[in-house]
Amino acid sequence: MKKIVTVLGARPQFIKAAVLSRIIKEMSEIEEIIIHTGQHFDENMSDVFFQEMQIPKPKYNLNVNNLSHGAMTGRMLEEIEKTLVKENPDAVVVYGDTNSTLAGVLAAKKLHIKTVHIEAGLRSFNMKMPEEVNRILTDRISDLLSCPTQTAVNNLKLEGYDNLSAIVEKHGDIMKDAVDFYSDFSSEKSSIISNLNLTRSNFVLATIHRQENTNDSKKLNAIFNALDNIYLKKPVILPLHPRTKEKLKEYKVKTKVKLIDPVGYFDMLELLKNCSLVITDSGGLQKESYFNKKPCVVLREETEWSELVNYGYATLVGSNTKKIIQSFSDFSLTQTDFSRDLYGSNVGEKIYNSILSLIEA
Repeated sequence: MKKIVTVLGARPQFIKAAVLSRIIKEMSEIEEIIIHTGQHFDENMSDVFFQEMQIPKPKYNLNVNNLSHGAMTGRMLEEIEKTLVKENPDAVVVYGDTNSTLAGVLAAKKLHIKTVHIEAGLRSFNMKMPEEVNRILTDRISDLLSCPTQTAVNNLKLEGYDNLSAIVEKHGDIMKDAVDFYSDFSSEKSSIISNLNLTRSNFVLATIHRQENTNDSKKLNAIFNALDNIYLKKPVILPLHPRTKEKLKEYKVKTKVKLIDPVGYFDMLELLKNCSLVITDSGGLQKESYFNKKPCVVLREETEWSELVNYGYATLVGSNTKKIIQSFSDFSLTQTDFSRDLYGSNVGEKIYNSILSLIEA
């Protein structure tokens, strides 16, 4: 039997990987070994997390976290290499753009193991973002590049990948499969809407966590000034990231917004399904807003998911108070048509078939 090692480091990656893991288990043609680098320490990722979400538990947990980018990536690289030597897989699969992603693909490539990058070809064109550096380097040394959109494929073409040996394929966005699968589960498992006394389609969901926003007092104040203004018209619910919580205290930022503790995936899905609008600086949440047919105000100057902006599902506002408020008003006054299919379906099956072809070649 062929064997793959999947390297994961953050909760969103586990959720995406669960789609492919279920298919691998059903097909019984490949053995999958999961390495959790420990990059994002998350107390919610207990045994209950894996049981409720039907996610395979990692065979290895490297517990590498709370270090600088260089130290973290280096430590992961060292430990992943040891594990790959022991397991001797036919391929290594990585997701997205974390330090875990880069460490996984580097370790595999040094050992001449075939590599698969899921969510390949994404570009923000902002090299100050650690994620941008990670995704560019990961793409360059991967053997199979699974692209979520035509834009991602075009990015790779412009970078000369037609002249390289890597296999570039447009599969669609695997997170779409995950949202579709877990939607029924969240309806059963989550009671957050009733617990917070929220009314369907009558509140705004906001999240803020990027250092470019949280580590700048002017930007953070500008964003919360806008959210407070919006709160006068409609309730704003904000699951508070630990970094943001710390910076609000440090900068003495006061807000009327309803701040709640970080939420699990089921609760977040229910908030997405029931809100009227999303305001976020998260990359993943931009797509999940679209999957749940909700317009999105993006608190960044650029986005990897440019098709969302191009087709009017999202708008880029940075930290500009007036732009945030205006975008909220604009989306509130218009009915957005979400009938366009941007990210495909049955993505996990397409990726599985391509991986099988790669390792059998």
